[in-house]
Amino acid sequence: MSNSTKSLLTRRIQVAGKQIPADLVIKGGTIVNVFTGELMEGDIAIVDGYIAGIGSYEGKRTADASGKWIIPGLIDGHVHIESSMLTPKEFAKVVLQHGVTAVVTDPHEIGSVAGVEGIKYMLERSRDLPVDIYVMLPSCVPATKFESCAARLEAADLSPLYADPMVLGLAEVMDFPALAGPDTGMLDKLAGALDQGKRIDGHAAGIAREDLNIFRAAGIRTDHECVHAEEAKQRLDLGLYLMIREGTAAKDLEALLPAVTAKNARRCLFVTDDKLIDDLLEEGSVDHNIRLAIRRGLDPITAIQMATLNTAECFGLQDRGAIGPGYRADLVLLDDLNSLSISQVFKQGECVVDNGGLVTGAFTENTAAEVQSSIAESCRLANVDIGDLTIPLESGNCYVIGIIPNSIVTRHLKEQVQIRDGCFAPSVQQDLLKLAVVERHNRTGNIGLGIVKGFQFSKGAIAASVAHDSHNIIAAGVSDLELLTAIRHIEAMNGGLTVVSGDKILASLPLPVAGLLSEQGYEQVYAEMKQLYAALREIGAPDHFNPFLTLSFLALPVIPALKLTDRGLFDFASYSHIGIEVID
Repeated sequence: MSNSTKSLLTRRIQVAGKQIPADLVIKGGTIVNVFTGELMEGDIAIVDGYIAGIGSYEGKRTADASGKWIIPGLIDGHVHIESSMLTPKEFAKVVLQHGVTAVVTDPHEIGSVAGVEGIKYMLERSRDLPVDIYVMLPSCVPATKFESCAARLEAADLSPLYADPMVLGLAEVMDFPALAGPDTGMLDKLAGALDQGKRIDGHAAGIAREDLNIFRAAGIRTDHECVHAEEAKQRLDLGLYLMIREGTAAKDLEALLPAVTAKNARRCLFVTDDKLIDDLLEEGSVDHNIRLAIRRGLDPITAIQMATLNTAECFGLQDRGAIGPGYRADLVLLDDLNSLSISQVFKQGECVVDNGGLVTGAFTENTAAEVQSSIAESCRLANVDIGDLTIPLESGNCYVIGIIPNSIVTRHLKEQVQIRDGCFAPSVQQDLLKLAVVERHNRTGNIGLGIVKGFQFSKGAIAASVAHDSHNIIAAGVSDLELLTAIRHIEAMNGGLTVVSGDKILASLPLPVAGLLSEQGYEQVYAEMKQLYAALREIGAPDHFNPFLTLSFLALPVIPALKLTDRGLFDFASYSHIGIEVID
């Protein structure tokens, strides 16, 4: 034990024993006890950023919490920061205002584009923030062999990163065939994490009950891919932690909540997975999950427990997630328990959010080094011409990707499509658009083409360099000309999102960091997202789901049922590429 640790312990013990005054005492609030599920009264004595005692205390400073409810700082158990399109610092500014004082993130997205350097970028940008950002290392880069990815991460690449105290383990294992094989490379990654005492997250989308045994036998402890209550119970039955997801595209909370009972709630936690900047600002992070769960009948203290203590215990964060002696003084003061109306947020005993806004000085000035060119210059396309976007057809009886609003799962449809000059002709009347995935990392010239139903555009096209998980350029549109215009504009911006109509760019959001992140402040990114949404309305897009986030998951082959990669149409059921035209 170091002298520094002994000194801190001595002070904490002395404050607990009332031998010396606390740095801060919070008085008058009602404490939510997530250990017992009860409410309790008492002063909270804080020293050196930790809680020393609860009872009757005096301190150098006093904070009046009369009429307030006091809960632990919230923890998001699984989030991809890249989906917010913000740097870690700007992301932290947003979620802190929603009571989130810690997150567990998987930098899979930037890892897929920039490899180890991308992960190091996220680690370095996540240090010394008033939100603790913990990392689970990407387990599947590339996610599968069915798409072109910029990077490849093997066990030997990941191993040195485990030494970083911010790294908690191995992130969502999504390549089920490699796991079930078992593939030697996957075994090396699993063993590498377990040998260092680290945790492993799962990704069991569409996996049958019996096959879940493989996940648990491999040391995998969590899953966030359930979409109905029966799947949730199957995971709980086998000892997996159930991550209840409510993000921008995947909204599973209402379907899963019936599986949560008084007996199993301690094995459940809340996550956001993927959430865009506008939803983070307007709805919130896991505080939104709590509110929604309470509105659907879950006991408020249980809901809060699921976003605090349960998550902390799941990831071995022993000094957070609760209000008690020896725990970090990460606290949220609420005006109302049921609506989770946030008054103040304390991080290690310092007020960082007051009256709904960030306290001046909560975040230090950015002194981060310039982004490396290998990360900043990530759009490297072969030349794309309009002829590369044609889909030759004979019968017109085709497989079509069917969008399910607010879900990352798709339908595998068969439709009779229009043919013009021997090629597929998109139809606004049938709501059948052309979908393209263009490889952007190594100038391979790969272009996957397909047909998608559900965007409801009346004209135009949209495109993005955000396309899970390999993040090639993905575009959907009414005409080949508009598709090409959108794709070329993404290339010219070196990554981002865009909406076009005819040959006109209606709105854009540049994402120069790996084609995934903006270096602008969150307010500016939010404003530019609003301009994109206005442009979406102009081309007839619906407003009951997010077209851009939906688009980004249409290239993800590890999620059912039909997807498109740069190598062609992918059928999850057969786990193989298939032709567009139905062959009877």
